[in-house]
Amino acid sequence: MSKPTALAILIIALSYAFLFSTSPKPHYHSLFLSSSFSDNASVALHLRTLTLRPHVAGSLANAEAADYVRSVFTSSNLIKSHVVTYHVSLTYPIHRSLILTPTESSKAITFKLEQEQIGDNPYANEAIPTFHGYAKSGNVSGPVVYANYGRVEDFARLRDEIGVNVTGSVVIARYGEIFRGDIVKNAYREGAVGVVIYTDKRDYGGDEWFPASRSMPPSGVQVGTVYNGLGDPTTPGWASVDGCERLSEEAVELSGDATRIPSLPVSAADGEVILKTFVGEDGDNPVGPGPGILNLSYIGETVIAQIENVIGVIEGEEEPDRFVILGNHRDAWTFGAVDPNSGTAVLLEIAERLGKLQRIGWKPRRTIILCNWDAEEYALIGSTEWVEDNREMLSSRAVAYLNVDCAVSGPGFYASATPQLDELIKLAAQEVQDPDNATQTIYESWIGSSNSGAIGRLGGGGSDYAPFVQHVGIPAVDVRFGKDYPVYHSMYDDFTWMEKFGDPMFHRHVAMASVLGLVALRLADEEFLPFNYISYASELKKSAEDLEKEKLGHSIDVSPLLKSIENLFTAAQEINIEKEAIKGAMKVRELNDRLMMAERALTDRDGLSGRQWYKHLVYGPSKYDDYGSKSFPGVDDAIDNARRLNTKASWEHVQHQIWRVSRAIKHASFVLKGELT
Repeated sequence: MSKPTALAILIIALSYAFLFSTSPKPHYHSLFLSSSFSDNASVALHLRTLTLRPHVAGSLANAEAADYVRSVFTSSNLIKSHVVTYHVSLTYPIHRSLILTPTESSKAITFKLEQEQIGDNPYANEAIPTFHGYAKSGNVSGPVVYANYGRVEDFARLRDEIGVNVTGSVVIARYGEIFRGDIVKNAYREGAVGVVIYTDKRDYGGDEWFPASRSMPPSGVQVGTVYNGLGDPTTPGWASVDGCERLSEEAVELSGDATRIPSLPVSAADGEVILKTFVGEDGDNPVGPGPGILNLSYIGETVIAQIENVIGVIEGEEEPDRFVILGNHRDAWTFGAVDPNSGTAVLLEIAERLGKLQRIGWKPRRTIILCNWDAEEYALIGSTEWVEDNREMLSSRAVAYLNVDCAVSGPGFYASATPQLDELIKLAAQEVQDPDNATQTIYESWIGSSNSGAIGRLGGGGSDYAPFVQHVGIPAVDVRFGKDYPVYHSMYDDFTWMEKFGDPMFHRHVAMASVLGLVALRLADEEFLPFNYISYASELKKSAEDLEKEKLGHSIDVSPLLKSIENLFTAAQEINIEKEAIKGAMKVRELNDRLMMAERALTDRDGLSGRQWYKHLVYGPSKYDDYGSKSFPGVDDAIDNARRLNTKASWEHVQHQIWRVSRAIKHASFVLKGELT
C-alpha cells in the first residue's frame, strides 16, 4: 500500500480533529452528560421492576415488562411509541429426565435437574425448568464420553490422539469457549446420540458462591438456545407476520441450523457426579467411553407465540428519513438482571435523558429510534424479524445501530464495532468519568487495562447487532461494563446479584447510558456523519496480511484483496479532505449518504456459501462457533473445506472467495468516492 504524503496526513488529521471536536448542539450534549440529567435511583428502580419475575419470551410476565418499557418511553416524551408484534415459533419443555447407571452392578442415579432456590423471592417458582431452546425431542442412551468444551479440536483430539470413538455415546461437555448449539452440532457430526452440557466450577464456580460471592452455586444451570440460525426457524429470511408463509416442522428439522440429537443443560454438581464414573488417559480429565451409561430423555413443545418489540421514536428535524437506532432485548431465561435487563435499564435511562433534552428545546437533526427487542434468547428473533420486515427501509435510511445487551456485570469497559465507528466510541469514552475511578475518564482506564483500549469486531452472532451488520450491512456498536460473569443464564442472575456484585451503586449503569447516549447524539446531530473509513482500511489490511501469512500454497493469490484495500484507503483519505471544502445542505447530505452506504457495499446478495442469510463478506460468525467473529468468513470457510478435501476445485473455491471479498471492498471505495466508472 502506498503511503500518503506528509501534507495529506496533516490535512486528514486537521479535518478529523475538526469533525469530532465540533457539534452543532454542544450545549445539549453537555447537559445529557450532567449529573442533573442522570439518576442512579431511577436506573435501579427500572432494573428492580424488570427483574421482579422470570420473563421468558412468550410469557405473560414478559408482556407486562413490555408494557412497562412502553410506559417509560411514553412518559419520556418520545414522539411516537408503539408495539410491533410477531407470531413466532418458540419451544418450551414438557418432560426432562437424566439417569446415570455408573456400572452394571450399581444403582441408577436420577438427577433432579433443579436449581436450588436462594433467598425468599416469591416468584422463583415461576422460573422455566432448565432446558435448551429448540432442543430435539427424544429418548437416547449410551456410554458417556467427555469432550472438554466440545470444540472441533476437542473432538479431533479424542478421535486422532486418544483413539476414542464417539459413535453411539452421550457426550458430556462443559460450557465456555464456543456457542452451545455448536457443541451439539459437533457432537452429532462425530456420531453421538445425545449431549449433556454442564457448568464447570473451574469456569464459573469457586470455593464460595452466591449469595456469599459472585460465583455460580453448585446447583446453577446455564440455560440457553441450541438453534444455530437467526430469527424464527419457520420463516428464514422473511418476517413472521400474520398469514405469512411458514416452513413445516419437518422442513425446519432438515435445515442445517436445527439440532439433530437431544441435549440437556446440567449443573456443576450433576456434572461432577457423571465425570466421577470414569477416568480417562488424561488422569484429571476423564474421557471414557463409560463405564457409566446415561439415559437422556427430553420432550419439548413447539408453539406459535406472540412476541412484542417496543419501539420509541424521536423524529429528526432536518433529516427525519435518516435513522440512528439504539436497541436492547428484554426477554430473559429467568430474572435476567445482567442479561438483558441491565441493558434495558440503560436504554430507559437514555430515553428519560433525551426526554429532558426535548423539554428544553433540543431536537435531533436525524431521527433517533429506541428499540426493545423480544425473544432474543431463542435466536435473536425480535430484532431479526424486525430487520427482515423493514429490510429495504433500513438499507436505504439507517445510519447506525447501537446495541447494549449485558450492559453491566462488573468493572471494565468493553466495546465492539464496525471499524468506522472506533474513534467515535473512544472520544465518547473520553468525556465520561470512570464509575470505578473518579480521577480518570472511562477512556483512560480502558487504555490502561489488560485489553489496552482494544475494540472487538461484530462477526459473531451473540446479540442483536447481528441482523443489522451481517444481513443488511449497517454500521454498528456493542458496549458493556464487565466481561464474563459466572451466573450467566441461571436463576441467580437476579437483582440481588446485581446489587451485591454487578453494580452496587448503579454508577456503571449511569456511565454506560452516558457513553452510548453520547455516541447516539453525535450520530444524530453532527452535520457530517462521524465515520472514519481510514480505520476500516487499516483493519482490513491487517486481516489481509494475516491471511497472506498463512502461506496457503496452491497458487492462492491475496494480491487482489490487498489492492482493493489500498483503493479503499485512498477513497477514505479523499472523503475526509472533501469534508473541509463542502458547503450546502444537499452536498453535505450526498457526502453523508456515501459514508452511510459504504458499509452496505461490503454485503453480497448471495451471502456466504451455504449460509446465504449472512450477507456481509467481511464480518460474520465462525462456521464452528456462532459466538466467534471471523474476518472474511467466506474465505475462512473455503480454506477449512479445502484443507479437508485437498482437491483442485476446493482450492479454486478459496481463490474465488478472495475475489468476492476484493470486489465488495472495491465497491465500497466506489461508494465513498461517489463516482461511476
